[in-house]
Amino acid sequence: MSKQKKTAIEPTREQNYAEWYQQVIKAADLAENSDVRGCMVIKPWGYAIWENIQRVLDGMFRETGHRNAYFPIFIPKSYFEKEAEHVEGFAKECAVVTHSRLEDDGNGGLKVAGELTEPYIVRPTSETIIGASFAKWVNSYRDLPLLINQWANIVRWEMRTRLFLRTAEFLWQEGHTVHESSEDAMLETRKMLDVYARFASEYLAIPVITGEKTESEKFPGAVNTYCIEAMMQDKKALQSGTSHFLGQNFAMASGIKFQGRNGEIDYAWTTSWGVSTRLIGALIMAHSDDNGLCLPPKIAPAHIAIVPIYRDEEEKQQVLTMCHEVENMFHRQNFEDIRIYTELDDRDLTGSERNWYWIKKGIPLRVEIGPRDVASGSVMLARRDQEPRDKQSVPMADLHQAVINALTDMQEGYYQRALQFRLENTINIDDPKEFYAYFTPLNQNQPEIHGGFANAHWCGDAACEEKIKNDLKVTIRCIPFDAHPEEGACVCCGKASSRRVIFAKSY
Repeated sequence: MSKQKKTAIEPTREQNYAEWYQQVIKAADLAENSDVRGCMVIKPWGYAIWENIQRVLDGMFRETGHRNAYFPIFIPKSYFEKEAEHVEGFAKECAVVTHSRLEDDGNGGLKVAGELTEPYIVRPTSETIIGASFAKWVNSYRDLPLLINQWANIVRWEMRTRLFLRTAEFLWQEGHTVHESSEDAMLETRKMLDVYARFASEYLAIPVITGEKTESEKFPGAVNTYCIEAMMQDKKALQSGTSHFLGQNFAMASGIKFQGRNGEIDYAWTTSWGVSTRLIGALIMAHSDDNGLCLPPKIAPAHIAIVPIYRDEEEKQQVLTMCHEVENMFHRQNFEDIRIYTELDDRDLTGSERNWYWIKKGIPLRVEIGPRDVASGSVMLARRDQEPRDKQSVPMADLHQAVINALTDMQEGYYQRALQFRLENTINIDDPKEFYAYFTPLNQNQPEIHGGFANAHWCGDAACEEKIKNDLKVTIRCIPFDAHPEEGACVCCGKASSRRVIFAKSY
């Protein structure tokens, strides 16, 4: 019997994927559960990833004409009631503020007091409160388009939570725009979805499928919802971003009117779109391995861990001098449009301990420097996407270019590996029995081990969609934009279908 390879993360992905995910977060020191039920504390390494996501996306938003603003976290209950479908969609997740203060209860404790005349909803999304401001800001077609983005926190009282993927409070951005015509609003909706897709592929190294949500899966109150869907390493789908064409529904609810070019007053056309800290969960599940976190260089908080190795004080001084030379070599240097950051780790630990610390945190490159390296004028370079023991000796004169080449290769390599995995686990299915078998767990103790994405025909009937969801916990992730017209039979009822859609289990 062959001996199983020792890994830094236990259990492995194959043994227990859900627990592996939690252990990667713990080993990389990304976040932890808060004492507040369902909430998380995002630790510095995890928050630095979010800051990088913010920085890149914020630049993309500015390039497309959007500007940032901020709106209240508290939303009057009456605002939600103006849009019936919207309030129904979020009602079960709302946290509600009903009182304004605490008072001494006379027994050494506190009592809730100051009942509000109208309850406030703690922001689950901001269409209604932002709409109230837009109604004041928009008067004429000359005020349009109005392109606003907000970076904020959101509260949705989730019953089952998991770090980054689904928490009671999370961080996100939400774009909200107002337009003169339906065509302009639809162009905006698709444009921002394309921004998300480009960001996912170019920075997160995650290939995504773009498409439209079905009626039952769309955002409450929207006319159309578009999404980017990614496959994780357990073959489940993760909705990684959405963009909504709201038509005139929210404009009517909020009173967003404008005088048109013909002098007549009309309701505006609006959109909204957003991504959240869920993207960090996507990074973990798309790229990481059984030794810990793996980070594409373009989104990593730091890129090079410099690990000095020495036995005594004399060696330490020689080695650290060369370590500082490496630091200075990359000071204010860029890899494409990303600033390169180094971490010099001279903690009182063994070289092996420091190496494994950075492996588990997912830093792309490690540079080891010992007395022999000082003598030869070279360093040992190790890549996170290779085996931990794989190292390459690189002369100091060649190190800068070697690092740039490695980061470039790793960024593309992570993307190609994720794309190949999705392609290998996406199949066309026409037979209902094969479809049901594809999503049936191979091992009842491992429900995540099943098929991946099924590209199958659907007749368009919500009843078929609901039956499959109830039977298999499988949903239509999207109707892909690139789905070609094709005659076939619905994989559920056998009725005529003109196209295939993506079915999958999801987070």
